[in-house]
Amino acid sequence: MKLLITGGAGFIGSNFIHYWIKKYPDDKIVNLDVLTYAGNLENLRDIENNSNYKFVKGDICDSALVNDLVKDIDLIVHFAAETHVDRSIINSQDFIRTNVEGTRILLDAAKNNNIRFHHISTDEVFGSLGFNNKPFNEKTSYDPRSPYSASKAAADHLVRAYYHTYKLSITISNCSNNYGPYQFPEKIISLFITNLIENKKIPVYGEGKNVRDWIYVDDHNAGVEAIIKKGKIGETYCLGGNSELSNLELTKKILKLMDKGEEMIEYVKDRLGHDLRYAIDFSKAKNELGWESKMNFKDGLRETIEWYKNNQEWWKKIKSGEYLEYYKK
Repeated sequence: MKLLITGGAGFIGSNFIHYWIKKYPDDKIVNLDVLTYAGNLENLRDIENNSNYKFVKGDICDSALVNDLVKDIDLIVHFAAETHVDRSIINSQDFIRTNVEGTRILLDAAKNNNIRFHHISTDEVFGSLGFNNKPFNEKTSYDPRSPYSASKAAADHLVRAYYHTYKLSITISNCSNNYGPYQFPEKIISLFITNLIENKKIPVYGEGKNVRDWIYVDDHNAGVEAIIKKGKIGETYCLGGNSELSNLELTKKILKLMDKGEEMIEYVKDRLGHDLRYAIDFSKAKNELGWESKMNFKDGLRETIEWYKNNQEWWKKIKSGEYLEYYKK
């Protein structure tokens, strides 16, 4: 099988490529990535000479390039996206262009060449849960509350529309918050770990009461694999880590594992439109695909901390370059 992976130099995409090559060494992978600030070819340095792997620097909004690349592709796995909520609040233009228009261009290419299409999405499209609400599932109504989540919701609807209108072979996965190696140090876990290694304070929004569900990146990748191999065409599957924590609980776990005290916490003004809680009911994926997350959160967090300790050259290059001004304060 030959796969086109979009956004394969990013955090989840690069981990997926490593995961897939290890399990399916005879498959061929084309990685299309424009290399924005969060795309990093260092993530894939160890496989750059693999004869079954090819990197193409390019934009998913370049329809001529996309249509040329898909001529002999069997499957598109679409990771490419602008993803950081704070950045979308500052300027939503790139989010609409990449996440909506880029997805449309890929869908047209898939339609015109009869290619299976798997779309990677997020639980943020469902909006905000109260503390007593049931977790999101595949039937939850969409209620995006940031420009980022709105752009991903639009992309999800486009993917489904191509299934219903054109009978395109699609599947969608909506996952909870990922963590693990190669995550750009603007997301909460990677930011906090790298800040603490540098003995810098860690910014907690508001009172830290907002709750997120965490999934280790390779558990997510195993879920995507299960959908590709066993999922029903036209269906959506929610992938969760069964690890709900408030941001303050998460912060304290990181501090404890890194032998730091709570004096390292800096409480900052809350994010605009900050969703209270995300949680995923992944029973459909468990019952239909036999998938569930395997990594215990504490173990996954410990492994992630060790990875950042052992790969300081990787993230220090990033943090010395373009970075959200907010986190430099």
